[in-house]
Amino acid sequence: MKKIGILFGKERSFPTAFVDRINSKNIPGIVAEPVRIDKVAQGEDCGYAVIVDRISQDVPFYRAFLKNAALSGTAVINNPFWWSADEKFFNNALATKINVPVPKTVILPSREHPDDTSDESFSNLAYPLDWKGIFDYVGFPAYMKPFAGGGWKNVYRLASQDEFFEKHSETGQLVMLLQEEIIFEEYYRIYCVGRKHVHIMPYEPRNPHHLRYVAEHRPSPELHKLMTEIVLRINQYLGYDLNTVELALRDGVPYAIDFCNPAPDADIRSVGQENFDWIVETMSNYAIERAQEHKAGQDNLSWGEYVKRSAAGTTLF
Repeated sequence: MKKIGILFGKERSFPTAFVDRINSKNIPGIVAEPVRIDKVAQGEDCGYAVIVDRISQDVPFYRAFLKNAALSGTAVINNPFWWSADEKFFNNALATKINVPVPKTVILPSREHPDDTSDESFSNLAYPLDWKGIFDYVGFPAYMKPFAGGGWKNVYRLASQDEFFEKHSETGQLVMLLQEEIIFEEYYRIYCVGRKHVHIMPYEPRNPHHLRYVAEHRPSPELHKLMTEIVLRINQYLGYDLNTVELALRDGVPYAIDFCNPAPDADIRSVGQENFDWIVETMSNYAIERAQEHKAGQDNLSWGEYVKRSAAGTTLF
């Protein structure tokens, strides 16, 4: 029997529906359940062929558990090693190399020193930074947000240099991105599963949270095809089994705004019934596929083109 587990936190609608949907298919030799952890010993098999990870970004203990499970052959969705290494600034930098339009973006050192550091720890950092060059490059209005994080936490829209310095003083030890604002005509949030299944959702980030998926715009066939190609290219290079990509349409060009969402929102109360049904069914089928392909005692993780080409010493892009 091959077990598919899901590791989750406060959310309930997606994990419950995911487990129920897999079990309702009555696939011989496949069963799904919430992950149960009663001990974690080094190098020991955790008993799951596949684990879908929805929470380790917030719980370091779970991230360590998943890496240990992967060493014994569990296919973890998403790869915990890559997820630990990835962040939004790298994603934007990668996008510039794979022909994906992105807003002009810079990364900024934290306003306050990290714990256990001092002025001497930053002897390689110019003081002051080239603020004029940074502001001329990005322009205003601009958005400032953490380079590693999500959920619209600590996100600021800034109209001027003075407002930037005022808000940056509130960010403490967070490392922030400063990003060009894309004034968009249409906005889309897009699920990608298994680097092959794409579901495009009209989205309005300016609406209240519970109404963001209530949007009237729809992509033309040509735009649908272009956005699908962009989403697949991003996820094939990053290697994510599950991710969302946010695309903002400006003058007919889809700009990738945020595409580091390996535990994307899948709550029926926010995404709506149609989108919820798609992600439950598609993820259930994909997890079953990964369980059926699972080879005991081998590396069953997914790796993106960036890592695979780097390891092989071939042309990256």
